[in-house]
Formats: sequence, C-alpha cells, structure tokens
Amino acid sequence: MIKDNQDYNEQVSPNSDFIESLRKKLPEFFSSEGNFDLERFKSNLSENNVNELKDGYQLDFIGKDYARRQSGERPTTVVVPDEEQNNGEGKDSNNLFFTGDNIEVLRHMQGAYSESIDVIYIDPPYNTGNNDFIYPDTFEYTDEKMKQIFGMDDDQLKRLKSIQGKSNHSAWLTFMYPRIVLAKHLLTENGVIFISIDDNEDSNLKEICDEIFGEDNFLSQIIWQRAYSPVNLKKNFSTSHDYILAYGRNAEIIASNGISRSDEADNRYKNPDNDKRGKWKSSDISVAPPIEKNIYPIKTPSGRVVTPPNGTSWRLSKESFNEKIKENRIWFGKDGNSVPSIKRFKSELKKSGITPMTIWTYDEVGHSQAATQYLTKLMGGKRYFTYPKPVKLIQRLIHLYSNKDSTILDFFAGSSTTAEAVIRENLEDQGNRKFIMVQLPEKTYTEDKNGKEIPTSGGRIAYEDGFKSIDEISRFRIKQVAKNVISENELTLPDNFDMSFKHFRFVNPSIDTLDYIDNFDSNNISLFNDVLQYLSSESLNIPGHSDGKSTVINTWLMNDGYKLNANVQDIDIDGYKANVIDENQLYLIDSGWKTNNLEKLLNLLGNYELSINTIVLFGYSFNIAEIKEIEIGLKQLDMNINLLKRY
Repeated sequence: MIKDNQDYNEQVSPNSDFIESLRKKLPEFFSSEGNFDLERFKSNLSENNVNELKDGYQLDFIGKDYARRQSGERPTTVVVPDEEQNNGEGKDSNNLFFTGDNIEVLRHMQGAYSESIDVIYIDPPYNTGNNDFIYPDTFEYTDEKMKQIFGMDDDQLKRLKSIQGKSNHSAWLTFMYPRIVLAKHLLTENGVIFISIDDNEDSNLKEICDEIFGEDNFLSQIIWQRAYSPVNLKKNFSTSHDYILAYGRNAEIIASNGISRSDEADNRYKNPDNDKRGKWKSSDISVAPPIEKNIYPIKTPSGRVVTPPNGTSWRLSKESFNEKIKENRIWFGKDGNSVPSIKRFKSELKKSGITPMTIWTYDEVGHSQAATQYLTKLMGGKRYFTYPKPVKLIQRLIHLYSNKDSTILDFFAGSSTTAEAVIRENLEDQGNRKFIMVQLPEKTYTEDKNGKEIPTSGGRIAYEDGFKSIDEISRFRIKQVAKNVISENELTLPDNFDMSFKHFRFVNPSIDTLDYIDNFDSNNISLFNDVLQYLSSESLNIPGHSDGKSTVINTWLMNDGYKLNANVQDIDIDGYKANVIDENQLYLIDSGWKTNNLEKLLNLLGNYELSINTIVLFGYSFNIAEIKEIEIGLKQLDMNINLLKRY
C-alpha cells in the first residue's frame, strides 16, 4: 500500500508515465521483460507510410522533467472515509467529494476512474503575481538522489530548486503539468476538459496542453466576458475577459450538444405563407466575396428585377436557385416585391441545438460580480470567496459535452460551483449526472509559535464562522444548494434526485506510522503492534469516525480499479472477518489469522462456495509463517488464484 508505492516511486523516471501509456496502447512492442522494441516500432512506421516529423518545437521550462516524473508516481496517501457523512445524508448518493492534495487524488483515481470521466472543468490559480499562486512542492529527495534521477549537475539542480516557494512561469508550469497529464488519463474517449485561465499563463497553458493532448485535440479557446464595467484606475486597459481552453481526448469523435435555443430565438420562426412544412425564418442569399458565375438577375413575382448588392453574389447558383423556387423555399416578401431570401425551417434545425460561438458575453452566462453576489446570498450573507465563476457559465460547459448519465470532475473545486452546475443541469433535463469534487484542505488560519490560531487575511470571516479549511466551506455550499433546490421545487422534485455526496479524505499517515512502516520486517515470525490502529481517523487526527480497516479497504478499492461504490461484502471465515469485493477479490486485512481459518477458506474455494480470482492480504497483519501456509494451501487447490501481499 504505502510502502509498496514508496518503493515504486524510488524507481520512477521522467518518462515512466509515457512508457506506461505506450505499454497500454501498444503492448505488442514490449518484450516479456518490459523492454520496448524500438527497431520493430520504426519498421512498422515505415511499412505503413507514416511520415516522420523532422522539425518541431515544444515548451521547455525549469522543472519539466520533475513534473513528468510526478505524473508517473504512485500515491502515498491513504483514503479515509467520512463514515458520518457516508452513512448519513450521503448514504445513497453517487456524488463524491474528495478532500486532499489534487495530485494525490488524481494518482489514486488512475485505477478506478481511468477513462470514465466525461467532462472535466478546472479553475486553477492564475499566477497573477498577487499571491494567488506559490509553488508548494518541497522536493522530498536528497540533492544526490535528485541529481541521480534527473541526470543533473549542481547548477541544474540549483535552477530546479529555485522554483520552490516562487510564482514564476516555470513554477506554475511545473505545478500544472503533471495534474493535466493525470487528468487526461481519466477522460473517456470522447471526453472534454475545460480550463479557465487569464492572460498571464494562457499561452503557456495552451502549449503544454498541445503537448499533452496533441494539437489535433484542441477544440476551442473560449473568451468569457467576466466584467461588465471598466476599472478606471487601470493605466492602459481594463481587462474584462478570461479564457477557457477546451481540449478533447479524441477530437475526431467528439461532437457538441450545442446550446439550447431560447424562447426568443424560437419566436423568430413564423409561417406567413402557411407553408405545410411549418414555421420558418428567412435568410439572406447574398454573400461576399463575389463568385462571378453567381452574379445574375432575378425577376421577382411583382416583376421587379434585382441583382446582388455591390461586392457580393448570390449564395446559390442559377440552377440551385431555380430548384429552390420549385420547392417553394424562396421568399420574396408578402407583396412579392422584396429581394429574395431562403426559407430556413424550424423543423430542420439540428436537434443538438445551436453551435456555440467562441465569445460568451455576461448576459449569456453571467459575470463575476453577479456570481459573487449570488454566492454571498447563498452562504447566508457571508463573502467567503472572491470572484467565483457563475453557475450558468459552468452549466453551459457541462451541457455542451455531457449526457444525462455523465460524470463531471473538478479537481480545483473551490466553492463547488461545478457541483451546483451539475445539480442545476440535472434539474433541467431530469438527468442523473454525477459530480466528483476535489479540494485541498487549505486552512483559513495560521499558527503562531505558541500554537495560537490566527485567521489568514482572506479567511477571517470563514474562520470566525467556524470553517477551519476551504473544503469545509465547499461542502457547506453544496448542502445550501440542496436546501434551496428542495425549497424551489418541492412539488416537482423526483424522490431519488441526488444532491448529496459521499466524502473521503486523502491523508498522509503520521510520522509514527511512517516510522513503523520503515522499520517493519516482513520476515519476522512475530508481529509488531497492529498497524491498523495508526490508520483510523482518530489516529490521523481527522473527523469521520473511520477505523483503520475501512481506510485500508477504500485505499485498496481505488488501487484495484474499483469505484468507491463497489459492492463490499463481509464474509466470516470460521471467525475471521474478511471482505469480498464485487465477487472477484478477497481482502484479508485483520490480524489473528489461524490454521483453522485457512482450512475453512480452502473448503469454501474447493467446494465453489466462494468464487474469486485474487486474494489480497495486509502484510502488516500476517507473519511470514502464516503467509507461507496460505501460499502452500492455494497451490494444493490448483485453482490459479493470485495472492498479493501489500505493505
């Protein structure tokens, strides 16, 4: 578990994530020893007439190799369920709220949630130089280890470490790069990621996204008009917009749902000539620049002869125009004397809606000031967040690329605007979309040398209201939304409408636990104290009332590719409490395993009363003799059951 992943991370190189992606997509080019057959790969390129790119460019920055390595590391945190929330109001919910460092959460999600997220929206720190971003990593390896991993000399190492605690471009890119790499792995084949950004890092963000997703998978750069009035104190320009970059996993198969047509747009369709095909509106048939062959005179029913306006031609050739006349698709006005136009029928509009443009105004999707006022009112008149995104803005993004059963992820959750947008979109079309929010438990206070809590400059109001961290406010907002939705839709809300969530914390074990792990000897005949005691929520100093066994189960579920709502069944093996996961795996976590438990297990397997393909045991709860006995017993069954030992 933790120790196994720590050992793995010691061997990770900057290209480990890339090699693993290659192995998944092109396993035929790897030997049984895990070596990549480069010559065979080149041979296949030439045989299939693939042109090699000789010249190109990419964005380089201090820390890029370190960032690439981070995307290949495994998690070293544990997943602790909030039993109070999960067995209370969140019991039947399929939504998830993850509290923790988002890079660790994304690492955990690589197994269970790989290629299963339909839409990702993130609003990362903008790096404006106003303390909204400072690089947080402290580089956990020694200088010598860092030089060994990255092949650096002293000067290069000094440059890398120079980004610590800084807010320069290299620091921001080093922070964002691995998170976007890991996010890409979570998207479905037709999944889309949206990233909000401003002018400070827009060009750099686009370059790393081009590199990670491929230039062909760039969908759009949306300009959102976030302000409706200028800041007159600005010296040159008052910035009134942000950008939203959109990339797809595979742009070739991605298609937008379009924007829903408004009543105002629908009302433009009339039927003044009682056409049996229904309502229509007229569209100009002149176009520029002119096409010579499409410049010809047209005689109206009233007898007037018209030609295209200067500098234009007709949109239709003469032959096509005559065909449209026969089909009664040309309109000359009620008196038959107007310049011709073509009839566009409402019934022929795309069912997917209106194709979105790349400039979104505040009257369409809201602006920052209105969003701040709305959130302040929602939170009881308290302003905990500055400049949150409007719900309508995020809801439009979700609408464009989700279906009624999609999963939407936001791993910079902030005030959880995305969660509300999912709830609101489900309200509109009776959908069952699910959200996954991820938020760092950033404290609203600091501690002085005497341990006294002092509110931060931006967190004073929240701290005084009892919120010790941002994630608490984020979850409170979701609960406030649920109350409002119930109040607004009391008579029409479906009984099973999901507005709650299950909550999990991703936590670094204590120093005592890590020391125990480092000192543990798997070859010992006798056991040390039960390590499970160190993994309870009480020992980890967090709320939630979770015991250590629940922590291990939920950490393993994500590692083994099971979602956190997997079917976990308790099973009694002659007095030993074990767990069966989705009828595939058996988890042996508690200590106290005896020979009689093994005999019972072998009987259950041999008589096909228990059908599993893998047994996973918690190495700290078993001594070497007990493990050997299990291995021998399974070999005697000859049932090809895999035994995994985790530390």
